[in-house]
Amino acid sequence: MDCIFCKIANGEIPSATVFEDEAVRVILDLGPAARGHALVLPKVHMKDSTEATEAMLGHMMAIGASIGKAQMKAFGADGFNMIQNNGEAAGQSVFHLHLHVIPRKMGDDAVRLWTPGETTPEEMQETARAIRAQLDVE
Repeated sequence: MDCIFCKIANGEIPSATVFEDEAVRVILDLGPAARGHALVLPKVHMKDSTEATEAMLGHMMAIGASIGKAQMKAFGADGFNMIQNNGEAAGQSVFHLHLHVIPRKMGDDAVRLWTPGETTPEEMQETARAIRAQLDVE
């Protein structure tokens, strides 16, 4: 496999590493939305969260929260985003599961996630039924 994130996560390509354990490597993003923008990369290849185990997803979120807390202390950030994109339509550009951890300051406008829309209670119930029908969890 010729995956750049696999090579970075496994130390074959140098990176500015923030943290590493047996399962993940956390590196700084080459195109940061803010100073300290980091990526949590699993060392095992999976294209996105649909191929990840519950344990891996939980580990990535826990590490991301620790990184975010450290970013807040290091840079005086007011908060942080943890963003994980699945598929090109959702903004994924490298098809190796990764979690963005982006420190934020009030009013920085560094990340805009969505424009709130409108719905009705009836539409919400119909939408919930459609999703439940396709769930593969218990």
